[in-house]
Amino acid sequence: MTKKKRRSDQPDASQRKDPFASETAHEEKIIDTGLIHIRVIQRQGRKKTTLIQGVPSEFDIKKITKSLKKELACNGSVSEHKEYGEVISLQGDHRQDIYQFLIKYNLARKENIKIHGF
Repeated sequence: MTKKKRRSDQPDASQRKDPFASETAHEEKIIDTGLIHIRVIQRQGRKKTTLIQGVPSEFDIKKITKSLKKELACNGSVSEHKEYGEVISLQGDHRQDIYQFLIKYNLARKENIKIHGF
């Protein structure tokens, strides 16, 4: 007679290993270069979206987004990008306004901000 495994004998989900994960692969970490990148992408027609990437983790990114939305009178959100990490996206082309905002509130120095776009 074989003994049945009880639920308490089995490892819970947090202790199980992923059978498909390679042994050498660790969690991918976003490389923090210390630079804040401000990009603009064109959506459709004349519509644009501004992306802010690289905001230091010591700042609350949701509070920054809320302040930017209020100051720039636009909508925005925080999303997780697979390549860039946490990204703030705002409706419209606000590159220069965001640059001034970051300097005004001492969130970054001039040399730590890089503006991309056309």
